[in-house]
Amino acid sequence: MNETEYDRLHRIKTVGTLELLNQSSHYNRYEATPYVALDELFNNYELNRKDQVVDLGCGKGRLSFYIHRRYLASVTGVEMSGKLYQDALENMESYDPQGNKRGLLYFERCLAQEYKVDSMDNVFYFFNPFSVQIFMSVVENILQSVDQHKRPIDLILYYPTTDYIQFLETRNTFTFVKEVKVTALHEKNDNERFLIYRLYSE
Repeated sequence: MNETEYDRLHRIKTVGTLELLNQSSHYNRYEATPYVALDELFNNYELNRKDQVVDLGCGKGRLSFYIHRRYLASVTGVEMSGKLYQDALENMESYDPQGNKRGLLYFERCLAQEYKVDSMDNVFYFFNPFSVQIFMSVVENILQSVDQHKRPIDLILYYPTTDYIQFLETRNTFTFVKEVKVTALHEKNDNERFLIYRLYSE
């Protein structure tokens, strides 16, 4: 299926890009993770119903709907743009969960660094949504939550930047677990890959 057909399956609209106007250099434009990449990732990385996923810079919610429908897991999409947040809510109205009433699906409008990490949040997804300075703040918030509620944490980076990678390797709290290359796209672009880092529970 192509992008539009996949959207139609979920009864949502996430195709296209959007430049975020009047924003600082800390934030990047909206572009949803390609469905072919999501298929590749989740054919090589398993979630379960008990996982609680947070998509930082969720845009119109593609990843959130994909995970919710496929795994029955709970997902929170965090988005700062009012326009994209509204689009995500409109997608929620039309979304077809295929009978899935188990996992919760929620969208929150706030800055990523202001998101209050829930004690059950354990998987965090980033498609290069903002600068490494903001990424660092988000990671510190996650670690503070783990200090209060011990649990393993996974960070999933799509199209990872050198800055993100260097920070995680320097921070030395997370362990690199796996690289998943997007077979259909990686030959033309080395950045078409996922990197997964894990914080192991004590």
